[in-house]
Amino acid sequence: MNTIRSLFARREALLVLACLLLLAAITARFPAFSTPRNLAGVFNDTSILIMMALGQSAVILTKSIDLSVAANVALTGMTVAMLNHLAPGLPVIVLIVVALCMGMLLGAINGFLVWWLDIPAIVVTLGTMTIFRGLAFVESGGAWVNAHEMSATFLELPRALVLGLPVLSWVGLLAIALAVLLFTRTGLGRAFYATGGNAVAAIYAGIDIGKTRFLAFVLSGGVAGLCGYLWVSRYAVAYVDVASGFELDTIAACVIGGVSTIGGVGTVGGVVLGALFLGIIKNALPVIGISPFWQMAISGAIIITAVVINARGERVKGRVILRRKELPL
Repeated sequence: MNTIRSLFARREALLVLACLLLLAAITARFPAFSTPRNLAGVFNDTSILIMMALGQSAVILTKSIDLSVAANVALTGMTVAMLNHLAPGLPVIVLIVVALCMGMLLGAINGFLVWWLDIPAIVVTLGTMTIFRGLAFVESGGAWVNAHEMSATFLELPRALVLGLPVLSWVGLLAIALAVLLFTRTGLGRAFYATGGNAVAAIYAGIDIGKTRFLAFVLSGGVAGLCGYLWVSRYAVAYVDVASGFELDTIAACVIGGVSTIGGVGTVGGVVLGALFLGIIKNALPVIGISPFWQMAISGAIIITAVVINARGERVKGRVILRRKELPL
């Protein structure tokens, strides 16, 4: 009995239960929603959110936040789309590397300002969010890059099927595996937890707090850059307002998944389940005829509920954050 209680006390178990109940409720009205093919489609639709939420979680674990990730997606996506339009013969792998490196550079700018100038992360990323959107507008002149202006190989990669799943889904699964490895099996992952959990103890343990936060922002920016390519190629359009408001979805996925907004607490599994929970809601509500305005209200209520649950759990003081055996698996 104690084992069962401890299992369901974990956020991941509660989220699995919530997802199953949600699917059961939707299936009762629309049985086709829970078919394997449709559920695979939901995962594919949510893959970008999962990847960006994992990047965001690294930043939040260090007791920071990155509000510029969606603007990063818009700027990198616009850049690679315009490059593809101007040089359609350029290999897609080159464009992916450009997107990844550009995203890391944008993340490094955030990390540098937070690290060296000691500016609060929320202020820095709120400013760079506006700057990145502005640069996307300047770069494109406010014009769109549409499907007929992109090469076939540029558009086809995320949709290509491998063992029955689109490449986008496989990239999402790979990102989850790499995140588990990073957060649970590397010194950098443990530094993320230590930095947000107890900065003073982390310093005494020899962890460079500023450098760790800088690397978290670089990681978040790199993931956003990769998603910039994936976004514009999957939806076959690039414009200034791509992913507008998506930064809030990444934060919501982290909070719903149990990542503490005061740092040091969270798991990869929780973040993935939080993103999937949002993905199911976003795919299901239009099907059952809920208006977009009610969708926003429902999503907001879920986020507030998750924050309240997290706040209650954070009342317990004196966490030990440097013992490997106590790190989330």
